[in-house]
Amino acid sequence: MPTILVADDDSNIRELVCLFLRNDGYDTAEAADGKEALAVYASTQIDLVVLDIMMPIMDGWTLCKELRRSNPDLPLLMLTARGETWEKVKGFQLGTDDYLTKPFDPLELTARVGALLKRYRIGSTQTIRLGSVVLDRQTYKVTIGSDSLALPLKEFELLYKLAGTPGQIYTREQLIDQIWGIDYTGDDRTIDVHIKRLRERFAATPDFRIETVRGLGYRLEVNE
Repeated sequence: MPTILVADDDSNIRELVCLFLRNDGYDTAEAADGKEALAVYASTQIDLVVLDIMMPIMDGWTLCKELRRSNPDLPLLMLTARGETWEKVKGFQLGTDDYLTKPFDPLELTARVGALLKRYRIGSTQTIRLGSVVLDRQTYKVTIGSDSLALPLKEFELLYKLAGTPGQIYTREQLIDQIWGIDYTGDDRTIDVHIKRLRERFAATPDFRIETVRGLGYRLEVNE
């Protein structure tokens, strides 16, 4: 059963969120600030983190950054009373996967948690299917129906990363760090070049599209 870490300095909020998550079948862990959340994460198998922004000792911005640095694929959901657009943009730039403002509908919270966990399970498998397109991480092969397509390694890894969590926005910086490595010293516009090549290679494929999110980065959307 997935374990959800709820990090919030308001004990009433933590109790409420954990109650609804447990009623939905999840195990829960709690932390009253970012520093405590990191300690819980280090000692417990955590599958998703729900975190507040305004916390003492270590705020949600820093916690999000630290969690994303240690595990690029850990689902993160910001739950906060602060809902201005610039704050949402900052949250996405730091690596959060989703954003929910207080007061919140508990049913929406559990639905978002379920959706993120579904994305995470897809991202943690070795094979990803996007309609007729199949990406095999073990062999680095791409098949479209009965046809095979050879991709350069970095193009494959970029597509695999985006396809593992459809709908999630990745900044250029995140993609550079997670695919090229934090020691990469080239221009982050190399992401744009690789995205352009992927779009050209899959232009005739109706199963998915790679979208540019202005001011943020890129995301892959599956066509229904």
